[in-house]
Amino acid sequence: MVLQSTWFFLWGLLWAIFFITDGFDFGVGTLYPFLGKNDTDKRTMIAAIGPLWDGNEVWLITAGGVTFAAFPKVYAVMFSSLYTPLMLILFALIIRGVSFEFRDQIKSPAWTRVWDTAIFVGSFVPALLFGVAFANIFMGIPFNGDGVYEGTLLTLLNPYGLAGGVLFVLLFTLHGALWLCIRTDGDLQQRTIRTARILWPVLVVAAVTFLGASWFATDLYNNYLAQPALFLVIVFTVIALLAIRIFIAREAWFKAWFASCATIFGATFYGIVGLFPNLFPSSLDAAFSLSAFTDSSSPLTLKIMLGVVLIFIPLVIGYQVWAYSVFSHKVTEEDFYAH
Repeated sequence: MVLQSTWFFLWGLLWAIFFITDGFDFGVGTLYPFLGKNDTDKRTMIAAIGPLWDGNEVWLITAGGVTFAAFPKVYAVMFSSLYTPLMLILFALIIRGVSFEFRDQIKSPAWTRVWDTAIFVGSFVPALLFGVAFANIFMGIPFNGDGVYEGTLLTLLNPYGLAGGVLFVLLFTLHGALWLCIRTDGDLQQRTIRTARILWPVLVVAAVTFLGASWFATDLYNNYLAQPALFLVIVFTVIALLAIRIFIAREAWFKAWFASCATIFGATFYGIVGLFPNLFPSSLDAAFSLSAFTDSSSPLTLKIMLGVVLIFIPLVIGYQVWAYSVFSHKVTEEDFYAH
């Protein structure tokens, strides 16, 4: 049980790190057509995430790989049940990556507009669909005892799923705005500051709505009620969310961005803690749900993988901390072509 519980925590941790790291560049891409008033602004926004966005997606591969290796049945059922939204996310990520490189290859307004649109779509769609997917996981996915999904894409686009999508978009958009406050200056930074101040109360409303909806639409609170100390996860997230507003008021952008990181971390673990020990609950019958205790790999596999993870994950985190510190300066024209 200890090994399975450890891997459940690591599974949640890797998703949280992915949302924290790739979340801010999803946010920048979502804000791209609204804050980028001219070509210089747009180049600045791309350069602000250019050296980092592709490295951030390593965590998506890691989270998927851990699901496959530690919980193979969960991986099989999850990726078949959520096949359509996951493929849409994959295509959106590919389009976004291509857009950064292709945008400036031809000096044509029409060409540039196409890839500018692709940057927005490739950022907004994953942010929305990740939220929809995880909200549906919290609520339960309609799959039967054979692991066969009994629904369509529209089944996932239910009110609670869409509420999760909106919450993720707002979390990532504010996260991205705060990163731009760090890396830009002048008129673009001032517009971004105003945007961050507008987004914060909207995010609060979305978060409160989602928390309330979770009480009625999911069983997440069962664990919290059984172990009241777990409510500290929600308290931590609320404090981090309030800290964002305080640091925005003080124009302490690094602190505000780190508070945003803590908010996303807490929001992710709000769901992870509520799910435990289920990784992929079924809404048709609780007996069909996939659990960390009953659907994990062998103990030997988990032990070997744990050793690998404990060695390499800190190295990757250390490298990314170094990379972020290197690219935390204000964007200059020299950075325009560095992505």
